[in-house]
This record gives sequence, structure tokens and C-alpha cells, in this order.
Amino acid sequence: MAKIVFFEIEKWEEDYLKKSFGGQELTLTEDTLEASNAKQYLNAEIISVFVYSNVSKEVLELLPNLKFITTRSMGYDHIDLKYCKHKGIKVSYIPSYGSHTVAEHTFTLILAISRKLVESVERARKGDFSSENLTGFDLFGKTLGVVGTGHIGANVCELGISFGMKVLAFNHHEDSGLVEKGVKYLSLEELLASSDIVTLHLPHTKETEHIINMQNIEKFKKGAVLINTARGALVETQAILYGLENGILKGAGLDVLEEEKVIREESEFLSKKFIDNMDYKTDLMNHVLLQREDVVITPHNAFNSNEALEEILEQTTANINSYVKGTPINLIGE
Repeated sequence: MAKIVFFEIEKWEEDYLKKSFGGQELTLTEDTLEASNAKQYLNAEIISVFVYSNVSKEVLELLPNLKFITTRSMGYDHIDLKYCKHKGIKVSYIPSYGSHTVAEHTFTLILAISRKLVESVERARKGDFSSENLTGFDLFGKTLGVVGTGHIGANVCELGISFGMKVLAFNHHEDSGLVEKGVKYLSLEELLASSDIVTLHLPHTKETEHIINMQNIEKFKKGAVLINTARGALVETQAILYGLENGILKGAGLDVLEEEKVIREESEFLSKKFIDNMDYKTDLMNHVLLQREDVVITPHNAFNSNEALEEILEQTTANINSYVKGTPINLIGE
């Protein structure tokens, strides 16, 4: 019977984990793993952490029986991998989650703008059922520009094809499967100039920060729509405002904003620790974009579906069970 400890557990995760590991010696705690509490878990053989735990050499030295770590995240810079390798401790992660969820939310924003959904709902709630100034536009036949064709971007391409759209893409490496389905890869400048809708699906790095900016906003096809469900820092906010005010952009759908504090994982938005430390609410509430009728903003909620959250727990469970069986999966660095 393996001794398993889950750190940083939220209430909604408890039932699932108790059912999954009913036959194991299981400990669930909302605490982060730190040097100050590590001695309480001396007998732990397997631990699962989230991004706020400090899995450093100092902490690991206090867990003499530890053999396996699985982090419930795609990122793993909170774990001292060098020391783990030295001690023979295996480490697994979550390679991806919510790729369909975020892609679907992307099209939720696109459809909300193309069919003026927010204005329509607000008008109907007031008892006004006139359709004046609510004329939208079809997606069929339009050109969709997808910037970044990883798991999420590839799914967005697939959805665009299913809507009868012409799909263009920009990425360092072409996806041959998408090319076979008719997706055409272009330079970023060519994509911006040709797309009726541009949607961003890149990670935030030094290279991608402000990939949409004041220098290239005028490269967009006149009347285009900009969608961002990836990271706020991919877009210079001033460029969005400039584009809208000068008729370059017809609208924008944003699930992320530049003012958001730096996060490593979408699921941080559901953690009590993150919520307790939010410091940007006032900035967002005062943001001029929130007041514009041609902008649809959602509160970084694109990843938030039952299926995506379950996917994290399912993959974590699979990581642990595979290790126990002697066939570990999703190992970092192997």
C-alpha cells in the first residue's frame, strides 16, 4: 500500500481523489509543501503538488522515503529536477489539458461578436425585441487566422474548417496534418493582412510578448476581429484601442487582459491562494475596454469546464497508477 500525499487540494477535488485512491494510504491537505511542514510527511512515498509548493532540495531532503512526484500542472519550475534526478526520484507532469475547452470558448467569443449576442441579450432582457442595429455576419466563407497551432490552436483550426472558413496559420513549425486538411501557413504579417478574424494561441515568452502591437496593428485587414484566449501580454492594450477607434478592428473578444498578474497555470484562477492575493481587480474594473460595446470580455474562464478540470485529476491519477505499476508516464526529462 503506497503512502500518497496530495498538497494544495481544493474542496471540489477531494471526492474524486478519495474514490480514485480508496485502497491506498491517502492524505489530502490544502497546505503547500514547504520546509516548515515537510517533516509531517516523512513517510510519504508519492506526493502530488500544485505550483505554489516549494519542492526544493531543502524540502526534498526532509522526505527520505519519497520516490515519485506528480505535479498537477504543465509547468514544473517549482521542482528541483536536478536534485530529484540525483536522488532517483521520478517526476511527472500534466502535458496538456483543456485543449478542446479553450478552442470552444474561442468560438464562443467569435460567435458572440459575429451575432452581437451580448447586445441582443441585454436588449431582450429590457423587453425590447427590435432587431435594429443587431445585424451580424456569417462565419462561413470568412478567413480565420490562427496564431499558434499547438493543441489548442490546432483544435481551433478544425472548428474553423467545420464552419466552412478558410483557415490560415502562423507557427514556427507547420502541422502537416492541418496542411492536409487545407490550412495554409503564412508569415504573421501575411496572416494579419488576409484574415477576417485573428485568434491567438501562443504561450507568453519574451519572443511572443506584444506579438500584436502598435507597430503591426495597422497591418490587419480593415474590419477584422481580434480574439485572445491565451495570455494578455501577447497584445499591447493600446494597440487594441487604437485598432477599434480607427476602424481597423471591428471588434475584440478577450478572455485575458494585459493587466493580469503573471500566472503559470489557468487552474490557478480557481485556487484559494490565488484569489486571496488578486491585486488587479480595480485596474480591470476601470479599464476602458470593459466599457466598449465592440469588445466582449470574459474573466479568464476559457479553460473552466468540468471536463478540463477532471482531465487534470484523471491525468494525475493515471500518472500515479502507472508509477505504482512500474510503467511511469509523462516523466519530465525522459
